[in-house]
Amino acid sequence: MDLTQDKLDLIAKIIKNDRKFADNEDLYDDFFNETCKRSLGIVKIVSSDAALEAYIKKIATTAILNVLKDSGRLRRTKTGYTPSKEISIDNSISQDYQTAEISYENFKTEESPEEIVVKKELLIQIKNHLLKINEEEPEKQYLQIYKLRYDKGMTQKEISNELGLSQSEISKRLFNLMKKLKQFFR
Repeated sequence: MDLTQDKLDLIAKIIKNDRKFADNEDLYDDFFNETCKRSLGIVKIVSSDAALEAYIKKIATTAILNVLKDSGRLRRTKTGYTPSKEISIDNSISQDYQTAEISYENFKTEESPEEIVVKKELLIQIKNHLLKINEEEPEKQYLQIYKLRYDKGMTQKEISNELGLSQSEISKRLFNLMKKLKQFFR
């Protein structure tokens, strides 16, 4: 190798300080050889000691990961790398729990006084505009259709039976009513 002793000592120090070196000391020679092999080209180019140390740290980290993967001590998971002696939480969950459904009880958050006032004002505006629309075209029965649909929660089919109109006519009138109401809020 073309690496001087000070560079070899630097590589050894960096490997021993790497957190993955702990519990894998028996692979030190593999870590060292892989890092040296990968560092040859960079040592000749970089002249700054600080920059060289930073590059070698990166190279050593990659070399250590590769050696650990090749030796079967490290495996890739969805979240990164995991030592193969650790059990993945995904594998430890039984099949019953993997298909379990989680439900949350419905809960209602308290509205602030400001939100209540804004909603009340909005409803008053909708009511006033609805009355105005109904006055302009009373034959369309907009107010009655609105009350049946949104106050009583009736379906279009139920409204059509109630008023003696076709369902498509009820659908058209509801659509036109909503279109007219939206114009007031632009």
